[in-house]
Amino acid sequence: MTKLAIGINLDRCIGCHTCANACKMQNNVPDGMLWNRVITEGCDAIDGAVGEYPNLSRTYVPLACQHCENPACLKVCPTGATYKDEQGRVEIDYDRCIGCRMCMAACPFNARVFNWEDPQRDGDFNWGDARVPVRTRGVMEKCSLCKERTDAGEQPMCVVCCPTHARVFGDLDDPNSELAQLRAAKGKNVHILLEEKGTKPQVFYFDE
Repeated sequence: MTKLAIGINLDRCIGCHTCANACKMQNNVPDGMLWNRVITEGCDAIDGAVGEYPNLSRTYVPLACQHCENPACLKVCPTGATYKDEQGRVEIDYDRCIGCRMCMAACPFNARVFNWEDPQRDGDFNWGDARVPVRTRGVMEKCSLCKERTDAGEQPMCVVCCPTHARVFGDLDDPNSELAQLRAAKGKNVHILLEEKGTKPQVFYFDE
């Protein structure tokens, strides 16, 4: 089996949003939408802080589809548009998506976005990788783990572009992969989001 995933070093994340913008450019994500975003833990504002001056702290958490082993989105999809592929990724068949947004409601990570209107892009042209399908109004979108790149043996663009090398991509089912070895080595320093939901995210976070 193959289980492609990403590990994210929270101590290295500086909240620069490069991952979000690299993802947007690679995947031709329309204006007003993001597949990958960076939130500030414990705070509603982007780039906000918690605490009271002068005792403030800020922790960035990059967030996208967690490519769960037990995805809630897949269970509620009435058409089979959401599926788990042979690489362990959770993907969307845009031709089968009817825009019911059941997956959007089921995802505990708020990782999906919906094309409410005809997609608009700055410059009025498609800027993404030519291999990436162009989505239309009325379908769901989300991180695909850069399917077109990873199918070709390349790394996701968010991993390539991260200036602090906070992201590690690989196969969790391959004990010789850097990612699998990293997860094993970090032990109790490995965190997954909303573990109590039982979706078993493959994306994980860790500290130095």
